[in-house]
Amino acid sequence: MNWYNEPPSWSSQGNIITMQTGPHTDFWRITSYGFSRDNGHIYYQSQQGNFLAEVKVSGQYAALYDQAGLMVRASESEWIKCGIEFFDGVQHVSAVVTRKYSDWSLGPTLLDNPNSLWLRLKREGDTVEITYALDGTNYQLLRLAYLAPTETLDIGLMCASPEGPGFSVAFENFVVQSK
Repeated sequence: MNWYNEPPSWSSQGNIITMQTGPHTDFWRITSYGFSRDNGHIYYQSQQGNFLAEVKVSGQYAALYDQAGLMVRASESEWIKCGIEFFDGVQHVSAVVTRKYSDWSLGPTLLDNPNSLWLRLKREGDTVEITYALDGTNYQLLRLAYLAPTETLDIGLMCASPEGPGFSVAFENFVVQSK
């Protein structure tokens, strides 16, 4: 695994990877805000062909837009991130699809701010399917998105703190399987 923007601190013990995000980090391109940021943290591996990535994410979200989850990346201007994003004082299931410009979609508001969220990101050709579960078993579709076909993509653990001082996040049982 490799780092893109290594966080201020991180550790790996068994099947758990913990990170402390840096302040004012994000992945975003142009839309609405007029700026681009590409300084969030990704711990990734390169993957060819179709695949299924899975992880359990648990975070101490506190500041506006604190986020953690999975990211699949072709380049600085073409990528998808998904997971939990802290917005209006509560956690939301979130996905951002970027093809030169970012678009942001929020799934259900998680009013009880659950301790963990399970994510699956499946690539089949030029399609990425994002599903999530609150219990690790009953997955629901969050988004089906286009990502230009390319032989190799980077897939990994993503976190960022666009507005806040940083927060702690744990990723458990990250696995990528060729399909």
